[in-house]
Amino acid sequence: MTDFDAVLIVSFGGPEGPDDVVPFLRNVTRGRDIPDERLAIVGAHYARFDGVSPINEQCRRLQSALGEELRRAGHDLPVYWGNRNWDPYLTDTVRQMADDGISNVLAIATSAYSSYSGCRQYLDDIDAARASVGPTAPAITKLRQFFDHPGFVEPFRDGVAAAASRLGSDAPLVFTAHSIPTAMTDGCDYEQQLQATAALIAEASPQARWDLVWQSRSGPPSMPWLEPDINDHLTALAAEGVERAIVVPIGFVSDHMEVVWDLDTEAQETADRLGISIERVGTPGTAPDPRFVAMWRELIEEQIHDSSPRRLSALPERPIPCAVGCCASGRP
Repeated sequence: MTDFDAVLIVSFGGPEGPDDVVPFLRNVTRGRDIPDERLAIVGAHYARFDGVSPINEQCRRLQSALGEELRRAGHDLPVYWGNRNWDPYLTDTVRQMADDGISNVLAIATSAYSSYSGCRQYLDDIDAARASVGPTAPAITKLRQFFDHPGFVEPFRDGVAAAASRLGSDAPLVFTAHSIPTAMTDGCDYEQQLQATAALIAEASPQARWDLVWQSRSGPPSMPWLEPDINDHLTALAAEGVERAIVVPIGFVSDHMEVVWDLDTEAQETADRLGISIERVGTPGTAPDPRFVAMWRELIEEQIHDSSPRRLSALPERPIPCAVGCCASGRP
């Protein structure tokens, strides 16, 4: 049994007003020399939401729900929260933990999968935050990926079943996740884990057909990324005569901007133009689903008690802490 004295939720962050959008995008694109004029164009879709990304409010709800879940289970563990790209910044949160006398922390990232941006970059951010705070910074252990935990899979299964009851069992499942450069896929299990999650959800559904597709590409056209894009896939379905489809955003923990814009806005507009009726399944961390919160508590207890993980897939388990060099960026 290991003694931990706090839990840390680590997330991406998002703007919370119109004046925040360009500064937030500067943080996201730091080091790429993208002019503010281009960032303003990229960030124009935030205007439909008054410049507010849903992610921070969703993290507040998760922080509150997890704290209550831990208290009910008898764990005296305060839950902190820090972001990569917006307030509360991770470094500030680590400094606050140090000021509060916290010494040994379990960190949960709001990403279910192994990838550079979903795993390695969070580890690097944690290391950088600890280095900035200095010798009083607490030790921080990042918890494992949870792509195949029942608390992540089962809410999606229920969402698919509800959508199928309305659209019919002939509506194919369209699983979506954030595309990444193909150069990144060689150093991580991102694509394999997503395939496993999709298969776990599909096996509980009467839908005969399912596909894993991609969204939210942001790189230059010259760089290969995982394909097909969801809009291209919807076009292909329409050409086959498909009239209904169920969109399942398994790449995301909550309904943040990549969901409400790229799926609920852009993909919906594509579907409307093509004459396809689509229904998008909700994500388990948005409300949040009690099973999702209980899953995070279980992940914490795994580390406290060194117990066996509860997993639904047969993919190899990744070690904690992650191996040196895992989930590399793929950049030269």
